[in-house]
Amino acid sequence: MVEDLNMIYDELKSANEKSMTHLETSLLKIRAGKASPAMLHGVMVDYYGSPTPLQQVANVNTLDARTLTVQPWEKPMLIEVMRGIVNANLGLAPQDNGEMLIISIPSLTEDRRRDLVKKAKSEAEYAKVGTRNNRKDAIDMVKSLKDEGLSEDMQKDAEAEVQNITNSISKKIEELLDGKEKDIMTI
Repeated sequence: MVEDLNMIYDELKSANEKSMTHLETSLLKIRAGKASPAMLHGVMVDYYGSPTPLQQVANVNTLDARTLTVQPWEKPMLIEVMRGIVNANLGLAPQDNGEMLIISIPSLTEDRRRDLVKKAKSEAEYAKVGTRNNRKDAIDMVKSLKDEGLSEDMQKDAEAEVQNITNSISKKIEELLDGKEKDIMTI
C-alpha cells in the first residue's frame, strides 16, 4: 500500500514538473525589452521544403542588450530565415546586411509592458490549472486505493500529502511569475 502511495506522489511530482517546465518555456518567449536568443525559439524556417527550427539552421546571438544577430550556416538560407522570423508574428523586423540578419528590439511602452504581464499571468494560470488537475487525478487514485484496503487515516494523510505537493508547486509558479513580472516592468 505504501509503495502505491509513493508511486502516486512520484507521478504527481513528475506531472507538476512538466507543468513547471512548460511555464518556464512559455515565459522565456515573452520578451522583457531585452534581446535574448530565447525570443526566437519556436520560429520555423523552410529548409529545402521542410519546416525546421531556426536553431538548426542558424546561430542566434545577442550583440548587445537591444540587438540580436542571426547568422545562417548556409548563405542562401538568409532569405528563408528572414521570412521565418517575419512569419512568426513576433513584431520583429530583421534587417539583412548580406551576411547575417540584425534584429533591433524596440523598447517597450507602458501599455505593452502591461499586456506582457497579463500574458505572463495567463500562462501562470494555465500552469496552476494543470497542477490542480494533477492534484485531482492523484486524489482519485488515492480514493481508488481505499477499495483495495487503504485505511481511512492513511487516505486522509495521503490526501494531505498530495495537497502539500500541490501547494509547493503553486508557490514555485507564483515566484516564477513574480520574477518575470519584475523583469517586464523594469525599464
